[in-house]
Formats: sequence, C-alpha cells, structure tokens
Amino acid sequence: MVKAGRAAATWRAYREVSRPGSPGLVARLRALPRMLRAGMRGDYPGLTKGKLAMLGMAVVYIVSPIDVVPDFLLGIGVVDDFGVFLWLMTALLGESGRYVDWETEGVHRTIPGRASRR
Repeated sequence: MVKAGRAAATWRAYREVSRPGSPGLVARLRALPRMLRAGMRGDYPGLTKGKLAMLGMAVVYIVSPIDVVPDFLLGIGVVDDFGVFLWLMTALLGESGRYVDWETEGVHRTIPGRASRR
C-alpha cells in the first residue's frame, strides 16, 4: 500500500513536470535556492515554516545514521530512506513549480487562502 502511494506520487510529479506550459525540470531545479531563501525570509507564502521544517527533517533523516529500518537489513534497510527521498523530491519539484509560476505572475500574487506579507 505504501509503495503504491509512493509510486503514485512520483507519477504525479512526473506528469506535472512534463505537462505542456508547466515549468520544466531545469527551471524547477534552478528555482530551488531562490524558493528556499524566499520561504525562509517569509516572502513566498507557499513555503510555510511548517513545510520548511518537514523538508529539513526529511534531509536530516536521509543523512542520519539512525533509521527506522536499519540499513544493515539488506534488501529492506534502504527502503525507508528511499521513500523519504522520493517524498522529498516530489515535494520540492511540486513546490518549485508553483514557485516559478508565482515568480512569473508577480511577487505580489497570493496563494489562495493565505494573505501576502507585502
């Protein structure tokens, strides 16, 4: 069940990146540093402190030697790390696409349901 959810999320991310008119993979990757800086400053309303915390925790989990499933269990030990990695990449690619759109439309546009800080 969990594997199917990860596969579905990965497929949605692929479809979003390859959709005509959508920011491409290179544009999304180049936007990541700008998006993270804008999110940390509070300028980009799509990247809240909670989302930033989740992304940070995912990075820490991936590089941490402590795992839910120990890596020495060959065959399944890296599955949890890979699942977190897939979630992280899907989240970053999706949000960076929204960030590129937000940048293109103008910094003063707000995300529906959120007030702009400007």
